[in-house]
Amino acid sequence: MSPTGITRRHTLTAAVGVTTATSLASTGLLAAPAIAAPQPLKNDELKEALRRVEARRRRLLTDRPSANQWEMEKVADAGGDITSRPVPGTGLNVSVRKGDTATVLVHVIRRFHYEIATLGLHGEPNPIEGWMAPSTVRDSQLPEANRASGTAIVIRPDFYPPGVRGGFTPGQHQIIRDIIADTEGIVRWGGEDRRPYEGLFYLTVPPGDARLKRVAAKIRAWGETPGAGAGVVLDVTEPSRRRRAARYR
Repeated sequence: MSPTGITRRHTLTAAVGVTTATSLASTGLLAAPAIAAPQPLKNDELKEALRRVEARRRRLLTDRPSANQWEMEKVADAGGDITSRPVPGTGLNVSVRKGDTATVLVHVIRRFHYEIATLGLHGEPNPIEGWMAPSTVRDSQLPEANRASGTAIVIRPDFYPPGVRGGFTPGQHQIIRDIIADTEGIVRWGGEDRRPYEGLFYLTVPPGDARLKRVAAKIRAWGETPGAGAGVVLDVTEPSRRRRAARYR
């Protein structure tokens, strides 16, 4: 999972480039200035590049996975994969793993905001929490530990504490299950875990799972289609939507 930087293959490629360039030069084929010979990294440059890669790895990465197998990162907004992302329509930001993960989790937040409860009301101190420092994780096997890898969010943590049920009405439960169905089950709601955490939503698939890419592409397409995606008033009680939601419980 950690970036490997410059590998032995890069070094061998550079060496081959030097041999080839020398051979071509002896035949006069490099006389034309339009094609430059490959320039190998000098030893000092190679050492410095490797040093930077290793320094970045130590600064950002932990070599420890969260419960869903994504690597925890030590810091956010520091050149790694965890970045602060705006949540359109809310005026809020959340720190999550960039790319497809961010697309999916932001969609969950937006639907919650539009259909269940408005987030970021005046004076509300803590409407959303995303990434958390790995040093604050008590147990990396708990679902909320996925926050340290940027693959989970908590909505209104002060309203929906861990271990407590009953924060939502039956109608709101139905909307939440419809939101989970939007993600085709690659996001799980913590309210349905054995130890409930009703504010928690987290990615269930590991890195490289094709379902994440597919669901994210679908959500992005909704964002470009009038009458689709977050912010559209839906009838979640419609039978076909209820059947769809039931598949991901």
